Amino acid sequence: MANYAFLGPPGVGKGTLAAEFCNARGMQHVSTGDLLRAEIQAGSELGCRVQEFVSSGGLVPDDIILDLMENFLTGDSDTGYILDGFPRTIEQAERVEAMAETIGFRLVAAILLEASDQIVVDRLTGRRICRGCKATYHLSFGPPQQAGLCDKCSGELYQRGDDQEETVRRRLEVYRNQTAPLIDFYDNLNRIIRIDASSDKATNFAALSEKVP
Repeated sequence: MANYAFLGPPGVGKGTLAAEFCNARGMQHVSTGDLLRAEIQAGSELGCRVQEFVSSGGLVPDDIILDLMENFLTGDSDTGYILDGFPRTIEQAERVEAMAETIGFRLVAAILLEASDQIVVDRLTGRRICRGCKATYHLSFGPPQQAGLCDKCSGELYQRGDDQEETVRRRLEVYRNQTAPLIDFYDNLNRIIRIDASSDKATNFAALSEKVP
């Protein structure tokens, strides 16, 4: 079974499309964030190391992320994996390539989801979260029935700090600086598949399903 990595800027729909793709193909969705939280909850040695960085507000170092992924991907899978937002750097990509020899894990392709900065900004800045039940809305694509209030629990809706425009544009700049070399890395290996993810979810998923073998 094939393994793929989903790449793309924040707000492009990686998580949503990866989950739908996994459901359609019977594959396993792998998010580094989910794996980190699972290790912390399990109280493992690796989880304790991760918790130290999380508690201090620091970034989890590459070596821990890579150890975590290699430990997880060592397990047998007849279904194949979708790596969501990983690898993020050349160092991570090179380690993943080395996994073909060490644990038999090989990426067939990196799937690059693309959308303009303005589309990403519009998607993220329009998102609102309920303070009570955590339901998610969008001012343009899925607004609440009553402005500022949750349809489910009447809780107050708010905009997350990382969804504010200045922060979103800064995140996009960081993404470009970190990921442009990674795109070239997979392009040079002839293992990148570009998907236009600028439309609605159904159209984007149809494009994804058509292009990915």
